[in-house]
Amino acid sequence: MTSASAGDDGLTDAILLDEASTADLRGKVTEAWRDFARALAKMLPELPVGARVELTLDPTASGTGTAVYSVELLILGDGLVRALAVGNAGLPQGYRLDRAAVADLVALGWSPPGVLPDSGEQFGLHASIKDASKIATTVSRTLRDVYGAPHPAFLVYLVHDAEDEPIDVEALATARPELAGNLDLDAAIKAGQAMAARGETVVEDDSIGLEERVRTVVATLMKSDAEALKVDSDGDIGIRAGSAMVFVRVRDNPPLVDVFSPVLTEIEPTEQLYVKLSELTNRMPIGRLYCTNDTVWASIPVFGRNFQATHLMLAVQVMTGLADELDDRLHGEFGGKRFFGEGDKPANRAAEEPKTGMYL
Repeated sequence: MTSASAGDDGLTDAILLDEASTADLRGKVTEAWRDFARALAKMLPELPVGARVELTLDPTASGTGTAVYSVELLILGDGLVRALAVGNAGLPQGYRLDRAAVADLVALGWSPPGVLPDSGEQFGLHASIKDASKIATTVSRTLRDVYGAPHPAFLVYLVHDAEDEPIDVEALATARPELAGNLDLDAAIKAGQAMAARGETVVEDDSIGLEERVRTVVATLMKSDAEALKVDSDGDIGIRAGSAMVFVRVRDNPPLVDVFSPVLTEIEPTEQLYVKLSELTNRMPIGRLYCTNDTVWASIPVFGRNFQATHLMLAVQVMTGLADELDDRLHGEFGGKRFFGEGDKPANRAAEEPKTGMYL
């Protein structure tokens, strides 16, 4: 990569800018990607040596199932940055990159897996930190054009130092941090303190499987026993929240806990609905709303690596309140079917399997 100049911001804008003839909505999405690239370019030179930035297309909201499309940036010494992008060896069958996508990665400046030192089975890129703007553009184009992220809001990021401790950084535009730092965690912290007071240390024990730790946390929140939790055939823990249903699912690879709810089913997608969901998502401190396969979903992902009980407690508390409020509000405006909408009789989840979208 060539050295950076005062015109780098213009280069970033030009590369990310779509045709001027597109509709306003597309223009707003393009602007969101430009904001993300600028924020990433600003962040990189401020990070210490050994810092890592992990950017992941959230599988709970993007419809990618078990496929995890991610890019990792590592700040090396001597003013260098090493970037790694997931390749086909890290993707399940049906989600792997075709020849055109591989060619696009190479055209963006990525070296094929194994070419650069320490790249292993991933695409690699080495560049100077002086080229932060161009690096950010390449990463943005990779996530958007090759991996298919529809909007930066579908990205989740984690920034940590060489000791794997989190680094406090400015937000990457509309991308979501592992946990929003400006939230009021009082309720979650009190629950965690109560758990610790009862001697329930399993959630802090890394030698215990993530699924068992999650079950312990949910059982504590519900004031129940872990063995008494309602678990369906998919392994999801079900929590009723008024007329809504919230599910908690544990994924092993990558370690991730999905807290999600089918807010409305059998709904007709309209432009007005998409605008409403976008507005509501922008006002939410964590999580997002979206529509796929005639179903409106709400989801909050929680990272399983370095699992924190308070993070999951917060996600469950937010989702149970959110789903119960939104299903009534959106049903009144757009119709559809609430989970317990007809005489409070639970919907037949097996019959709704074709409508579950990316959660299969």
